[in-house]
Amino acid sequence: MTEKFEWDLEVDVAVLGSGGAALTAAISAHDFGAKDVVILEKSGMAGGTTAMSGGMLWIPNNHYQREAGIEESDDDIVAYLEALAPDGLDPETLGAFMESGPEMIRYFTDKTPVRFHAYADFPDYQPYLPGAKADGGRSLDNEAFSFELLGKWASRVNPSKMAYPLRGSLMEAINGTLDEASLAEREKHDYRGLGQALVGSLLRAVLDRNIPIEFEKRARKLVKDGERVIGVIAGDANGRDFRVRARRGVVIATGGFEWNEALVKTFLRGPLTGPVSVPENEGDGLLMAIEAGAQLGNMQNAFWQQSVLEFKPQHRNAKPNYMLGSDERARPGAILVNRAGKRFMNEAANYNAMGKALHAFDAGRHTYANLPYWLIIDQHYKDKYPTFTSPPGSPIPPYMMQAATLEELAAKAGIDGEGLKATVARFNAMVRKGHDDDFNRGGNTYDNFYMWGDPAFEPPYRTLGVIGQAPYYAVKMESGALGTCGGPKTNGDAQVLDWSGNPIPGLYAAGNAMAAVLGEAYGGAGGTLGPGMTFGYIAGRHLGTHMPNH
Repeated sequence: MTEKFEWDLEVDVAVLGSGGAALTAAISAHDFGAKDVVILEKSGMAGGTTAMSGGMLWIPNNHYQREAGIEESDDDIVAYLEALAPDGLDPETLGAFMESGPEMIRYFTDKTPVRFHAYADFPDYQPYLPGAKADGGRSLDNEAFSFELLGKWASRVNPSKMAYPLRGSLMEAINGTLDEASLAEREKHDYRGLGQALVGSLLRAVLDRNIPIEFEKRARKLVKDGERVIGVIAGDANGRDFRVRARRGVVIATGGFEWNEALVKTFLRGPLTGPVSVPENEGDGLLMAIEAGAQLGNMQNAFWQQSVLEFKPQHRNAKPNYMLGSDERARPGAILVNRAGKRFMNEAANYNAMGKALHAFDAGRHTYANLPYWLIIDQHYKDKYPTFTSPPGSPIPPYMMQAATLEELAAKAGIDGEGLKATVARFNAMVRKGHDDDFNRGGNTYDNFYMWGDPAFEPPYRTLGVIGQAPYYAVKMESGALGTCGGPKTNGDAQVLDWSGNPIPGLYAAGNAMAAVLGEAYGGAGGTLGPGMTFGYIAGRHLGTHMPNH
């Protein structure tokens, strides 16, 4: 830095990004003593991918869980996470998550409009592993939040991935506990659930503290004085530099790198063809951290998700829009097949684990065995269940293929016809017998959780159903992701580490921009947001309570 370096803005803390981790960092930095905080947001909208998500948080041993009478132990938490990520956990950051996660939930409940409740029967994603909560308790659902309380800022929140606003919490929606009068009242006051509720209530807390958000400010370079990060240079909408001095430090919370093709091909373990996050997640924070000398971790992994290409651009920049593919594959009467027409895993398994199955490599053919892959359903399914953006009984959407027979459908899709016909026949026989001998679909509490399958049936038929009513339908699926989960490694105070394991003074990271605290583990609903917001809270708390040495 030269003596003539001029700043456009000087603050205590600069937070890069405006998703759940970023907003949490800004609020906690302010509350713990850094009164001068600014948020720099790349786009013209707030909320990042958090606003588009289900908004749940996976936080073991939170006070809502305890108040619901659900017991917890540290030994169980560690056993479960170690089973999910063998040799992949750092004791310091894991300990910080376990200690500060419940503290963060309590703090935000007491000090902000953010409100949760325990989704008591939402099972952990691998309920059969040691230490898992097979009957739920670790995942928190958001209370619905009125966007009237945001005033003009309501239009600044990224829209949901859902086709219509959910006026209640996820639990209310699934259980059908809102009557028509309550729903009408919620609509009148623009109540929203899921990630919309989480971002809305966090944004209200930011506004209450007069923390400014600088929109259309794309952070692109960290400024260092010696070893210390003292600020950041962002580019505005007109390409001009916007230089921010951050006396205490900078928090990188810019999301992952899933929309940066070069970074994806360089780092990830296998193809990622359909990200479902906001398209601003191009690895800006990762590139800045690398230039600043940050040690990297967990770069090969992502929070995997199945998706489908919808033939229209996203709202800002004409990038393709990918729809979530969690529900359709788990309902009765649906299977996933590869180009050989064969099933390759339990279709009701959690989306992150399924993503890894898509990267199975066939050395004999030198190709990915399960890419591409397709959802297969019949007319009965299409008449009964929604399929992505297509309501039951509606006309065929552009992303769906139809044929009178399985052989014709296979020919249209590029699937082996005999293989598909044999697979459907075998699957139907197993359904009638009541057990999936190939992949044990419907054999645990997660598979039969009524959010994914059909609650009108008893297990295992909440997820198992025959495919037999012509015509038949196929949808080409993508290897997608909620976001990547590799980036700069941190210590238990969310400080970014260099390659010698020492903190880079003034530099912090949180959310999908950092090396995931839980490695490749995805514990349950909210497995990204829980750790992400926890480390946003830790970063803000440390920045608020620690003055720089120079």
